[in-house]
Amino acid sequence: MKDLSHMLPASRNRSQPRANRPLPLSGIDYSESHRKPQVLGKLVIAVIITAVCILILKQSPSFSGPSKFSRHEPGVTHVLVTGGAGYIGSHAALRLLKDNYRVTIVDNLSRGNLGAIRILQQLFPEPGRLQFIYADLGDAVVVNKIFAKNAFDAVMHFAAVAYVGESTLEPLRYYHNITSNTLVILEAMAAHGVKTLIYSSTCATYGEPEKMPITEVTPQHPINPYGKAKKMAEDIILDFSKGSDMAVMILRYFNAIGSDPEGRLGEAPRPELREHGRISGACFDAALGIIPGLKVKGTDYPTSDGTCIRDYIDVTDLVDAHVKSLDKARPSKVGIYNVGTGKGRSVKEFVEACKKATGVSIRVDYLERRPGDYAEVYSDPSKINRELNWSARRTDLQESLSIAWRWQKSHLNGYESASVVAL
Repeated sequence: MKDLSHMLPASRNRSQPRANRPLPLSGIDYSESHRKPQVLGKLVIAVIITAVCILILKQSPSFSGPSKFSRHEPGVTHVLVTGGAGYIGSHAALRLLKDNYRVTIVDNLSRGNLGAIRILQQLFPEPGRLQFIYADLGDAVVVNKIFAKNAFDAVMHFAAVAYVGESTLEPLRYYHNITSNTLVILEAMAAHGVKTLIYSSTCATYGEPEKMPITEVTPQHPINPYGKAKKMAEDIILDFSKGSDMAVMILRYFNAIGSDPEGRLGEAPRPELREHGRISGACFDAALGIIPGLKVKGTDYPTSDGTCIRDYIDVTDLVDAHVKSLDKARPSKVGIYNVGTGKGRSVKEFVEACKKATGVSIRVDYLERRPGDYAEVYSDPSKINRELNWSARRTDLQESLSIAWRWQKSHLNGYESASVVAL
């Protein structure tokens, strides 16, 4: 440091006796005896902060060594769950963690809930069990970095926008979010040698088949951008798998309902998406008085009661199918399966079951058809039963809705609150 003593006025020269220095005009001399305690206090605070920072760094994986997520371990399967903050993805992550898988969730929270992540982190706080990465799968650079820093053994790809009605209004968003983002995931998997993919697809790829029930060889003729985007993603996956040794499982599932039986997770869509959401969410909103009643769109379909017929699959059964698919996935093999109950229920039947589950007399308004909808869709699940030993167990519609209703009543503002209301 340069010596600046020559720049000081003569009265401030160190050779001058301290006693001859003039006193401040206020009559209070803030001498060294007052300054030293202040300086000492600042030093103590600095030391404490430094010690705390060192302690935190020592506890972080990057300080103590490579993260458990960054290396493969014998007997441990590390699964990347895209969209793991969403309704189905979070339930899948819960099941994987219960079954002792290592889980990394990637989600941009545009449709998912950070509250679901917090629940999972509280349930599985042990190091190396669960990590959450906030990222958008549309950013190829970021996705590549995530794969580079983590040793994934498999990918469960749930992330997608998934409302038929919305897809007819915003088709480009659906093609980008579903088809393009799946391509980004596949490129990252190829670049980093991740060989197993469980793909979350949909019965919407079949469109409106001439024959029921739907089998895996039913021709795919989707009639809305959601189904078209999913089929495009399937085609990309199948084309890529032909020239690789990837293990691929494509699950085309039907209408998901229900929630975790132990009440830890549930469905909490964005309020602005209620109009496009699942019928179960609309029923619960009507029962809670959030909306004045339920709007049933379409009563002139060629069905027994004029309303659409769908195959409603409990989310816990759906998740079970994903885990069984992961267990049965084999290199250079592709499995395509319908995941449903094999039984169709009309919208009117569903509404009656919801009324009984909630105990509320829900007002129902019947409106014109929704664009892009189809009259009747239900599955033939015999292939998945035969090859994966899977079948739906929670087939009581009212019971599944009752379980989901309990979660809704205790989470009036989704994951942001847990206040129980007596109804």
